[in-house]
Amino acid sequence: ASTFTAPLSVYSSRGFSAAADEEYDLAVIGGGPGGYVGSIKAAQMGLKTVCIEKRGTLGGTCLNVGCIPSKALLNNSYLYHQAKKDFANRGIIVEGLSLDLKKMMDAKNTSVGQLTGGIEMLFKKNKVDYVKGAGKFLGPNEIEVELAEGGKKTVKAKKVMIATGSEVTPFPGVEIDEKQIISSTGALTLEAVPKKMIVIGAGVIGLELGSVWERLGAEVTVVEFSGAIGGLGIDKEVSTTFQRIMKKQGLKFKLNTKVTGVAKKADGTLGVSVEAAAGGKEDTLDADVVLVCIGRRPYTFGLGLENAGVEMADRGKLKVNDQFQTNVPHIYAIGDIIDGPMLAHKAEDEGVLAVEGMLGGHVHLDYNLVPSVVYTHPEVAWVGKTEEQLKEEGVEYLKGNFPFMANSRAKTNVDTDGFVKVLTDKKTDKMLGVHIINSQAGELIGEACLAMEYGASSEDIARVCHAHPTLSEALKGACQQTYSGKSINF
Repeated sequence: ASTFTAPLSVYSSRGFSAAADEEYDLAVIGGGPGGYVGSIKAAQMGLKTVCIEKRGTLGGTCLNVGCIPSKALLNNSYLYHQAKKDFANRGIIVEGLSLDLKKMMDAKNTSVGQLTGGIEMLFKKNKVDYVKGAGKFLGPNEIEVELAEGGKKTVKAKKVMIATGSEVTPFPGVEIDEKQIISSTGALTLEAVPKKMIVIGAGVIGLELGSVWERLGAEVTVVEFSGAIGGLGIDKEVSTTFQRIMKKQGLKFKLNTKVTGVAKKADGTLGVSVEAAAGGKEDTLDADVVLVCIGRRPYTFGLGLENAGVEMADRGKLKVNDQFQTNVPHIYAIGDIIDGPMLAHKAEDEGVLAVEGMLGGHVHLDYNLVPSVVYTHPEVAWVGKTEEQLKEEGVEYLKGNFPFMANSRAKTNVDTDGFVKVLTDKKTDKMLGVHIINSQAGELIGEACLAMEYGASSEDIARVCHAHPTLSEALKGACQQTYSGKSINF
């Protein structure tokens, strides 16, 4: 973790707006999680900063059509699901329950508006200039902005940070109309609950959005080319347990299956052609809506990178060094357009570190310790190595596995699905990986991230006094197993 502190002199204040012909210290192209955080950090450290964003609202995919609106729907659809399926078991009787989808969507939009507007306020507070429009390099230090309100503007800057994020990867031969054949964006704005939904791709996005619509009443089938759910980086044991829980909730899965086409039928529904991934007899699945979730790709097209002399890497990404510099030293790149997981929190950290590095700070981010979370119910979260990776690397390890069935708080909540799995070095007890399935896994993983960032052993966690009763005691129990061979409560 970076410990760089800027000299007091770099925190000098400046006016909010700059003249059109005035040169900036830093221009940031892209106002998503990486870009807006980097812009604020730069201004806080005394750099005259401008952020260029074409969407018209700040926050990027994450706040506008990704992480934030999906979490609103995940939370509220789960409350509806609980009221429908679980409240009676808890002594709460609800009569006349119904779904007002429009109001649920309005609540989502309100949250998004508050957060995107909040970033504009943070820009004003920190004196970051904000230009709404699409930026394109004219040269290494000049950016032409096609303004959202019409016209053009040229921005000059000593340094430039590219933070343009990613876009939905298209499915060859399948045209997305965001009405019946939809991407994750369309899945956040459906006006009615479909009777049947086919989700192409069992990664994080497909599972989250598939579970939303299943809870609201759709019959959801997830088609996945590989033999496991959860996407890249998920531990096999975790994936298997996760699939079993999701199946119990109502999601259907067709693994090791490829989609060969989607066709509209005479009755207005869709026919999804599938066959075994290894090849074989073709079958057709019926659907009212098809959700395409096969991943995302870097958004680097149309930026005029050739005019600035910036070199590309594979698959549309940019090459950077350990300071986030491209081959043009004063041009930096962060987030989804460089290597590493396409995650908002990873981009945010890179934005801060890149700015600190520009001013002489120490730049370091351990990508092995960037956590991943699937926000279904239960959530799935992990950080560090999987068992499969440790076996492949020939690392001798120990495993602790504490089920939430044996956790007091989970029992009282009647929410006992899942476990905490801890992997440690057999010789040193250093924590190498933590994997959690639980309704609060995304919150619980933070303790593991902090411990592993500081090189903790599992004995360190096991000897820390955890409040009782809490879900976090399950992590302590798993650590008791790895360091001493036995846990107290299981």
